[in-house]
Amino acid sequence: MDVETRLALLTLLAFEVKHLLCDFVLQNKYQVSNKGFYGHPGGLLHAGIHCLFTIPVLLILTHSLAIITAVIICEFLVHYHIDWIKARTERLRKWTASDTIYWIAFGTDQFVHQVTYIVIVAIVLRLQHPLP
Repeated sequence: MDVETRLALLTLLAFEVKHLLCDFVLQNKYQVSNKGFYGHPGGLLHAGIHCLFTIPVLLILTHSLAIITAVIICEFLVHYHIDWIKARTERLRKWTASDTIYWIAFGTDQFVHQVTYIVIVAIVLRLQHPLP
């Protein structure tokens, strides 16, 4: 396995740990109950915590301040809006944990976050090692 592949896998593992911490260990009721209200500080705080924890993950791949800053801004916007759409939809449709559709939405939300991390790693690696 080449170095770039090892770095990609290590970074994806670090993103998984980061996501576990930010979405399940550090997220509190204030954040969860307010993510469905656009611009509410609870949702902004949650997305901000994700971005803060992304910084050490990105340092596995790059030390470029420009790349890290661009990724953090994009991740904030993407993460915030993924969560807002899911939470708003659940609230408006009154989905609860006893509804099958709630779990489909939850799984889809988590899947989209994971795809976001794959895209981040691919873009950063490409920026670090452009095609000839």
